[in-house]
Amino acid sequence: MNDVYEALARAIRTGERVAVATVAHTRGSTPRRAGAKMLIRADGSFCGTIGGGCGEAEVRIEAMAIVQGGAARVVTVDLTNEIDGPDKICGGVMEVYIEPVDPFLRVDNAGTA
Repeated sequence: MNDVYEALARAIRTGERVAVATVAHTRGSTPRRAGAKMLIRADGSFCGTIGGGCGEAEVRIEAMAIVQGGAARVVTVDLTNEIDGPDKICGGVMEVYIEPVDPFLRVDNAGTA
């Protein structure tokens, strides 16, 4: 997870708008637990992981829209559907909070913008 924080610090230093996706809650079997993070850039590149596969791709698409000016939101990643092929579905559900990071927003010592 240090890579995510390092990429976030770099984005803030360079003025790059990014989004951070955090697994907020899980039910059942999921590839990552609450607290897992990934940073997503406007071009779709990312750092970190919340589990890979179709669910992570869905979160990346939502995050790219947020980077372009959308509001923070919670995305439900449902991993309970069966799919064909050698990959197995985990069988759980993840609630993923995606928030924009505006490098130009300054916060004072009291924690207010």
